[in-house]
Amino acid sequence: MSLLPDQFEDPAFRAKLRLALVSGVGPRTSQVLLERFGTHAGVLAATRSELERVSGVGPKLSQKITTAGEIDIDREISLCVDFDVDIMALEDARYPHLLTEIPDPPSILFLRGDISPADAMSVAIVGTRHASSYGLAQAERFGYELAKAGFTVVSGLARGIDAAAHRGALRAGGRTIAFLASGLRSIYPPEHETLADEVAEQGALLSESPPLAKPLSGAFPQRNRLITGMSLGVIVVEAATRSGALISARCAMEQGREVFAIPGRIDNANARGCHRLLKDGAKLVESIDDVLEELGPLTRPAKTEDGKTIHAPIELQLNEMETAIMQALADGQPTDMDSVVSRSGLPIQNVLSTICVLEMRRLVRRLSGVSVQRAV
Repeated sequence: MSLLPDQFEDPAFRAKLRLALVSGVGPRTSQVLLERFGTHAGVLAATRSELERVSGVGPKLSQKITTAGEIDIDREISLCVDFDVDIMALEDARYPHLLTEIPDPPSILFLRGDISPADAMSVAIVGTRHASSYGLAQAERFGYELAKAGFTVVSGLARGIDAAAHRGALRAGGRTIAFLASGLRSIYPPEHETLADEVAEQGALLSESPPLAKPLSGAFPQRNRLITGMSLGVIVVEAATRSGALISARCAMEQGREVFAIPGRIDNANARGCHRLLKDGAKLVESIDDVLEELGPLTRPAKTEDGKTIHAPIELQLNEMETAIMQALADGQPTDMDSVVSRSGLPIQNVLSTICVLEMRRLVRRLSGVSVQRAV
C-alpha cells in the first residue's frame, strides 16, 4: 500500500469511500445520513436502531451499514491502482463544478483520464440505442461540431446515439466524457472497450461504481442525472416516447439545464420522444448555432484548452479580432479604449469597428464614448 497516494490513507477519505461502497446508500441517502450523524465515520459508527430512525433507512440497509467494516476497501483501492483508475471525492479541486450544483452529487467518483477546466463548457448528446442512419449521422455531426467549437461532449458510451456522439468528438480532436452505469474496468457494452480507451485518452470515463462492478438496470437512470448535471444543456437525438433519453431530458429540466431536440421523420417511432419534447418547449436544433444562441452566461468563467477566459458559450464562435477584444475585457471591469487597444494589440480603427459588432451581439456595452465593458 506504500505506492498509494496519501489521500487513500486518510481516515476521513476511507470512511467516505467505505460508505459509498455500501449497496443501497445512494447520494440522497448519504446526504440524509450525514445531516443526522455529521461525518461519514459517524454514520458507520451508528447503531442499527439509530440508523433506522433516519428517513429511508430500513432494517436491510441498516444491517449493510453496520457491517460495512467487512468491505475490503484496500482491495478496491489496489484494483484502482492496478487498473489506472483514480478516485475523486466531492471536495477534490478537480471535481466538476457543474456536478456540485445538482441536488445529489456523488460523494465519490471513479475516474479514468483527466478532468479539465475546459469541461465547464460541456454539452450532452443522448438518444436511442436503436438509432437510424439519420440519427447516427446527426449525433456524430453534432459531437464533431461541438468539439470543434471548443465544447466537451458528454454522453453514456451506450450503443447508438451515445457512441456516435463520442466518435464525432474524437474525430474532431476534442474532449469527450462518458458516464458509465458499470465499473470503469467492466465496460458495457463490451464491444465499446476500444471506444472507452479512446475516450479516456482524449477526455474521461466516470462512474459511481468501483472498477469491476457489473451494470445493473437501476444504475442507468441514476447515471443519466450525471450526464445532464455535468452539462450546460442536453441535445436529444432520436428517442422513443418511453426511453432513457427522455429520463435524461427530465433530469436536465429539473437541474435547470437547457434541453434541445433534433426533429426526425414523423413515421419514425424513435422520433416521437423528440417531437414531444419540442411540443413541451424544448429548443429545436438544426445547427450548433441554435445551441449557442440558447445557452446563457456561465455561472462562473471557464478556461478553454488554450487558456482563454470564457463568460458565455457564444464566445466560442467569435472571430480572431472579436476574441481579442473579449479577452481584453476579461476582468469584467469598465475599460477605456486606450487600454483595450493596448491589451488586444489591435489598431484603434479595428477596435472601434469590432466593438460595434460586439455591441450588436449584446456581448459588450459602451458606458461612455471612451469606456466599454463586457455585457456577459
